[in-house]
Amino acid sequence: MVRLEKKATRLYVLDTNVLIHDPMALYHFDEHDVVIPMTVLEELDKHKNGIREIARTARQVSRTLSDLTQHATFDDIQRGIPIPRASGHSGRLRFLCYDDLKPLDNLETSPDNRLLAETCRLRAERPDASVILISKDINLRVKAAALKVPVEDYFSDRAFDDSEAMIEGAQVYAGTDQRGTSLWESLNVEVIVERVEHHTFYQLKGNIPREWHVGMLVSDSENGAEFEAIVREIAPSSARLQLLTNYRHNDGVWGVHAHDSRQNFTLNMLMDPDIDLVTIAGNAGTGKTFMTLAAAFQQTLDAKLFERVVFTRAPIPMGEDIGFLPGTEEEKMSPWMGAFHDNMDNLLRNEEGESSWDSGATRQLIGSRVQIRAPSFMRGRTLNDTFLIIDEAQNFTPKQLKALISRAGRNTKIVCLGNVGQIDTPYLTANTCGMAAVVERFCDWPHAGHITLKSVERSRLALAAEELL
Repeated sequence: MVRLEKKATRLYVLDTNVLIHDPMALYHFDEHDVVIPMTVLEELDKHKNGIREIARTARQVSRTLSDLTQHATFDDIQRGIPIPRASGHSGRLRFLCYDDLKPLDNLETSPDNRLLAETCRLRAERPDASVILISKDINLRVKAAALKVPVEDYFSDRAFDDSEAMIEGAQVYAGTDQRGTSLWESLNVEVIVERVEHHTFYQLKGNIPREWHVGMLVSDSENGAEFEAIVREIAPSSARLQLLTNYRHNDGVWGVHAHDSRQNFTLNMLMDPDIDLVTIAGNAGTGKTFMTLAAAFQQTLDAKLFERVVFTRAPIPMGEDIGFLPGTEEEKMSPWMGAFHDNMDNLLRNEEGESSWDSGATRQLIGSRVQIRAPSFMRGRTLNDTFLIIDEAQNFTPKQLKALISRAGRNTKIVCLGNVGQIDTPYLTANTCGMAAVVERFCDWPHAGHITLKSVERSRLALAAEELL
């Protein structure tokens, strides 16, 4: 979009969608001034009524503006109200109100066009400053570019830059270069091996790779690895690794076995009592839901570590909405639970290929421990002794996913499943969705782990569709 060489003084004009997207956006512009036009205040007023998320957010923004202005005099508002910021810098909040605003030539009257007219007039009045419009609306940014108005997207909500990618949660050393350097040849470290309570730990001292982080997989091969470990502790010159349990053959999880290092790491994280938050990314067919349900039933029905399994997902349609659904909460959620029912059918299939999922007794047994819940009704709850599965986590905003994760009570494990390449929620992208935010924020927390699965077991038709369509 159109940008310019920024001057020392900057005035950031915020669009309504920026404040709706991030109610704390006022505090994310360091020492620079934030300008809110009267058009934006009017749009916030229109959005504030109702119980939808957009209405709650609009009311939150209004309360924030009220807190900043309640002790300000008229002169303070004219000069700009100081905004205290965590960085230590203090910019100012300014309001833009014109009694004689002239519309832009050849453009009809609309909130977006009034916002552009207000921005253009402010730019003409302040030649000493860089006036920059901030908007999440792509069409508005294109119109601003056509009018030669400096405009930018709102970047503070991004978990990582466009040039980056979400961390994979794994470092595999086999064949990483043309020489095929192995794991121990790649590392310049001293190794001390110790055994503690049936677990094997590797204490490394030396030059620890910068890309390592707590809770990641370190392996010497994608398939048939001889060394697979999770990073438990890390410092600039030391690290502590714990060998993983091998779930490939006899030691499966509820009859499910790993096929490669990443799947084995996934099962280890799901079964690890020290890891409270697991995030699993990957394309369709990589086994995210299948392995998660197996681990949930192993620990709930067999080991009795949890009292229940709660399964939820964002009810976002891929196409047209089918409208009102009758019935109870679980019956309303049933159309969105296709992945759950498909995987249950496969989990309960015996060697003869017969599945007991259609049996009334089996459904009653599983149903007594499994709850299917809509995320809309999770606010205010505290989930104790619960294995919570959040499917399609990429369709949640960071705020929504925070509301779900903060429901965790005593002895609760949360697993977020998703694919940032398949987002159906409007205005969310691979680097602004809740899945990306959770992965990036928790990457150094010792009780969290993340992995991106890659191996895909899919039919020839599905693979051909991915490649050709």
